[in-house]
Amino acid sequence: MAELRIGTCSWKFPSWVGLVYSAPRGIDYLKEYARQYSTVEIDQWFWSLFGKDQVKLPRPADVEQYRAAVPSDFRFTVKVPNSITLTHFYKKAKTDPLVANPFFLSPALFQEFLSLLDPIKHMLGPLMFQFEYLNRQKIESQSTFTERFAGFVPQFPPSYEYGVEIRNANYLNESYFEFLNRNRLIPVFLQGYWMPPVTDVYQERRSLILQQETVVIRVHGPDRQGIERQTGKQWNRIVAPKDEELAAIVTMIRDLLSHDVNVYLNVNNHYEGSAPLTIDRINQLLSHD
Repeated sequence: MAELRIGTCSWKFPSWVGLVYSAPRGIDYLKEYARQYSTVEIDQWFWSLFGKDQVKLPRPADVEQYRAAVPSDFRFTVKVPNSITLTHFYKKAKTDPLVANPFFLSPALFQEFLSLLDPIKHMLGPLMFQFEYLNRQKIESQSTFTERFAGFVPQFPPSYEYGVEIRNANYLNESYFEFLNRNRLIPVFLQGYWMPPVTDVYQERRSLILQQETVVIRVHGPDRQGIERQTGKQWNRIVAPKDEELAAIVTMIRDLLSHDVNVYLNVNNHYEGSAPLTIDRINQLLSHD
């Protein structure tokens, strides 16, 4: 029977007091979080590239702290460090030249990253390779991208699950989902950030997606800065309700589960203003026959 796990994108938000936490500070956030949810996305390890010889990987103390805070049946979805997924360094100014990232798809760096996760290996859901929008200056074509990534896949230990999130809407074609299926890579769907609605992509490529064992749906909003202004970064109320989108996403989830496809749903505060309250709304929709 397929499994649905719903959680949030990160968890360190004092404004969730009363929704998730007993106090705004002085508590083990993750321990209290895990009493309410079965999964969470670790975003913090993504931000890892700080120079040609400056890569920051997970601290063993943090990994151990997270392991100790949650029950053994809890699952972390983890964003692979951007030191591995960025083709080039971020530019400080638009006029700056592109500088290639020497760690892009580095097998050695990826193996080092996996070794640091070993204490939570049994608690890992999909490890997610998140790629930014790849213009032709960074990757000349979709086929170039898939060829390079397919060359990286043989470095993957088979005991993990791997997902791919792409931010080029034009890549979401039949060839892309065939590439994922062929290489046993999980599709990571992103709602927001100028991407087409996940439900539209799903309906168009449904027959290929249903060949998967697992999918990840990451629910973000279209206007990060705008919703931060609306909320004042106090993430304890819904300020941008998306009733129709949520209903469509729940229909998509129901269809996936009915075809024995496991689903991870990662909800961001930037979607409606409060990830825990959005999850409450999703659970209400799911509870209706």
